[in-house]
Parts: sequence; structure tokens; C-alpha cells
Amino acid sequence: MAGYAMNKALISLMSPLLLALSACGGGGDQSSFEQGALAGASIGAPFTLTDQDGKKVSWDSFKGKYRLVYFGYTYCPDVCPVDLQRIMQAYAKFEKQSPALAAKLQPIFITVDPERDTPAVLKNYVTAFSSRLIGLTGTPEEIAKVAKDFVVIYGKADEKGPKDYLISHSRTPYLFDPDGKPIALVPVDDPGTKDVDEGSPDAVLAALDHWVK
Repeated sequence: MAGYAMNKALISLMSPLLLALSACGGGGDQSSFEQGALAGASIGAPFTLTDQDGKKVSWDSFKGKYRLVYFGYTYCPDVCPVDLQRIMQAYAKFEKQSPALAAKLQPIFITVDPERDTPAVLKNYVTAFSSRLIGLTGTPEEIAKVAKDFVVIYGKADEKGPKDYLISHSRTPYLFDPDGKPIALVPVDDPGTKDVDEGSPDAVLAALDHWVK
């Protein structure tokens, strides 16, 4: 999966909105987080999708909660499960050290592969990471609109058949505030990390510590 290239494309696409985004860092210092701030960016919009239990869920269903949103797909062979593992390990640590704050945060996984990621498939997948993780799917048209609204780039690659393909996609998680406004990119795999190991759950935890109040 061309995750790094897709993330560069995402940054390039968003750069007119965020002049300092290319300098976004994952360290725990104030300046790095402020450089990565998404305040005022046009990211996110109302939607209605289907969760892993087959229930309709809207963006407003999470009103009043911070939202950590990651786009990926369950058939992803490597990057997505590693990212989600880091995200949910960080969430577990955050919940242990700050249970009241963790209760204000909802991790969300939105598939970019609605053709294969049915609610039943999503349920098996997200519960493997945490009972706290919500998975969302929809029709191809619904997912395409949500991806556009959330500035997510994705597309099929290495197609061998109707059900045998990979998907290239941008994969940096977004953090939104309780009103659904974007706050920051969360450094799940940030080569600029200084204060924590590159790619460790502690990079995600540092972001949660900084932003969730």
C-alpha cells in the first residue's frame, strides 16, 4: 500500500488551507502540536452511515464527544491493523490514566472499501482491537462523499478480480472536538517524532493528552 505517498498527497491537497501542515510534528512539545493544528480547516461534514451492528449512525450521533477518526479497510494486509493497534493501545493507556477524559473521546474507523466491508465484517474486525472502537460503512456513494468531505484520498490498486484488490488511501487519523470541528492530525506514524519512539502508541497518547480536555 502506498500509504506514505497517499499521505503526502493528502498534505499537498490540504496545504492551501493549512500553511504549516507540512511541518506537522508528533512530539509532545507545544510548538509541534500547534503546527499540526487543523483549527478552521474545511474537514468533515454531516453524514449518516451504518455501524458494525447494522444501525444507522450520523456524525451528530457523536455530538458532545471528541472524535478520533481513522479511514482504512479490513482487508488491508499490513498498515491499517498496525495503525489501529497503535491507536487503540494509546486509547487504553489514556483511559487508564484519565478515565473521565477518555469517556469524552470516541475512536471511529470508517471503511474505504464498502463493497467488502459489510457490518458483519466490520464487527469482527473492530472488536478485535477494542470494544470501544466503532466501525462505519455505507454504500460506495455514501463512502465517496464522506471521504471527499473529510479530505481522504483512496482508490483500488493491484486488482486481480472483483473481490481481490488492495486499496491505496491516506491514513493519518483526525481528531475532532465535541462540536465536530477538526483539531489536529494525530501522529500515528510520524517520522518527525522526537520525544517518543517513531510509530509507537505513545505518539498518539501524547496527542490525546494535549488536546482532549
